[in-house]
Amino acid sequence: MTTSQRVADPPSLFSRAHLPLALGAVALVTLGAFENRAVGTALPTLVAEFDALGSFGLANAAPVASYVVSLAIAGGWADRSGPVAPLRAGVVTFAVAQLLVGSAAGMPQVIGGRLLSGLAEGLIDVGVMVLVARALPVGLRPRMFSLFAAAWVLPSVVGPFLTGLVTEQVGWRWVFLGALVILIPTWLLIQPAIRSVRAAPGDAVDPGDGSARATPPRALVPWAATAAVAVFGLTVAGEHLEDHPLTGGIAVAVGAAGVLVAARRLLPAGTFRLRRGLPTVVAERGFAAAAFAGAGSWLPLLLTLLHDFRPSTAGTSLSITGVAWAFGSWLQGRDHRYSRVTVLRAGLAAMTTGIAVTTLLAWPAVPPVAGLAGWAVAGIGMGLTSPILSLLILDQSDRTNQGRNVSAGHLAGSLSTATAFAAGGTAVAYAAPSPGPVTFAAMLAASTAVALAGLLAAGRVVTEHRARVPAHTGR
Repeated sequence: MTTSQRVADPPSLFSRAHLPLALGAVALVTLGAFENRAVGTALPTLVAEFDALGSFGLANAAPVASYVVSLAIAGGWADRSGPVAPLRAGVVTFAVAQLLVGSAAGMPQVIGGRLLSGLAEGLIDVGVMVLVARALPVGLRPRMFSLFAAAWVLPSVVGPFLTGLVTEQVGWRWVFLGALVILIPTWLLIQPAIRSVRAAPGDAVDPGDGSARATPPRALVPWAATAAVAVFGLTVAGEHLEDHPLTGGIAVAVGAAGVLVAARRLLPAGTFRLRRGLPTVVAERGFAAAAFAGAGSWLPLLLTLLHDFRPSTAGTSLSITGVAWAFGSWLQGRDHRYSRVTVLRAGLAAMTTGIAVTTLLAWPAVPPVAGLAGWAVAGIGMGLTSPILSLLILDQSDRTNQGRNVSAGHLAGSLSTATAFAAGGTAVAYAAPSPGPVTFAAMLAASTAVALAGLLAAGRVVTEHRARVPAHTGR
């Protein structure tokens, strides 16, 4: 080798070839995160203006249900046509949803917009993931997922304040209409990556586990609709349990059974048996989402009831979640030679330990800082876990099943989150009007147990011949 020969630079997300995709994809994720956080701030004002407080639960449940159907559609669509078509449809649907809600003359139009919002989210989630899989080298994926996590920090920390300010100063409609201003330049940024995916050859990769579901995508739609109805029932019933504990409890039980039956059809064969490879990766999505959401969803209420936090400070746990999650994701995206399984185990161990320490919040005599420190550790663990599971799904997918496998991972997380939230809501409702330390301790202990189950199953996420693949292979 002569001195004139140069060693090629390692790939970078900020190179000329990949920067447009990095900026565009992160902007899409940020926009979705702001919309997610904005709804919680603007919706109470919206329903009060229309004198439709009884529709609050319906407006919350509508996008959760339509998201499940959208995921089933988007997965097969991306596999047949590539990521561009579902991604474009998701962006257009998102724009229509914001326009409908922002210009609404009554709650029926708001509900319609919220349904479309859930459809858009599923299409965009799957489209962006498949786009990343096809447009980026394997070694850059961990860093891309780190940026996705960071994209949630600003919306989590300042989103509620900003949307509250917009709602108070210029009206809730601009919370939704303002998103359209950002959407156009975001879509333009992502065009170079879209063109590169259209031009790229399609080399298939053997996933090595034979676990991809052979069911035609069209056959999954009825089961997705079943899951959507079940999730809708869980969400609505959970908000009325305190007033109707018996009928609400029955509705939650029926909804949970519906989720279980539909999930067995929607998720890869062997998911419930923790079959090695992709089925266990998908199951881990469920474990992680249920454990984290089952604990985190109730922390603001716990802090308010047991530690006398004011509404303005009870959201501290949400800010901790955003920052800690992003930090954990940043750690997994650094240059290291630890295998994916090792990083996953570290993340789940941190989640298990962190949620166990968070249980201290259930005792009023313990300073809340101790429990919140545990929640920060759990957030770091989730930041390590979530992107590694995304990488594992893409590792075990090829161009014929990337969409379906990505969709299955999102479905597992969504269905398990809805079930965990409904279970927590049932516990709080039966302890109403004053759920105490025992109720919250039991909920947090259950989340710890779910995280521990995920940790014990972590070694099954890959087949034996893939167990030593490094988590980061960017150099």
